[in-house]
Amino acid sequence: MKVTQISEHIWKCSIWIVIPISVWIVKSDRGLTLVDAGIPWMARGVLKQMKALNLPLERIVLTHGHSDHTGSIKKILDVHQVPVYAHELELPYMEGELPYPGRKKAQMSVEPGIAQPLDMQSIGGLVPYLTPGHSPGHVAFYHEQDQVLLAGDLFTSKRGQLQQPMAMFTADMEQAVGSGAIVAQLKPKLVSICHGGEVQLPHQQYEAYKSRWMDSQTGQSNVHS
Repeated sequence: MKVTQISEHIWKCSIWIVIPISVWIVKSDRGLTLVDAGIPWMARGVLKQMKALNLPLERIVLTHGHSDHTGSIKKILDVHQVPVYAHELELPYMEGELPYPGRKKAQMSVEPGIAQPLDMQSIGGLVPYLTPGHSPGHVAFYHEQDQVLLAGDLFTSKRGQLQQPMAMFTADMEQAVGSGAIVAQLKPKLVSICHGGEVQLPHQQYEAYKSRWMDSQTGQSNVHS
């Protein structure tokens, strides 16, 4: 596992399995917040890094409930008995009650009762923002002090440029692209992405990012007309 300190209070923990998969450890004066829980093989490295920071884990917060963001929850809860939070819109999908939009079958990635609804207030130095599209209850977390947006799967990136989330796993791409306007609203210095590298000053790229999407849709319409 590669661990990179991306700002004063945030460490990004990543592994590569075809694509990068990342989670974040966020430090406050009181303790640590784990943002996403990756896949099961990440648990050991995440626990090791939290131990090195020498502060108690206070909570796990989820950008969304896809299995590559929840896989190590059980192993971490075996060591740290802490609350797990996800947006209330996400709970029925991740608990297997409903299939994610675009999928035929419901699939449980987190056992019912483990996660509780996220209060959309500042938590562990992070302010959550609902950014639906990739999934119904997708959330991005903004660290105001460090001016870093932890974007989950709101974007991917390539060579420092914002890219659309992976289409195969995105429920509503138009909505996801629209939700990306959060970078124009907040103007973070840095956006950190689960399946990609960091992007500096992402608000400067958002209009071009949105325009590429709109142009692609116009092109598709012309092909079918």
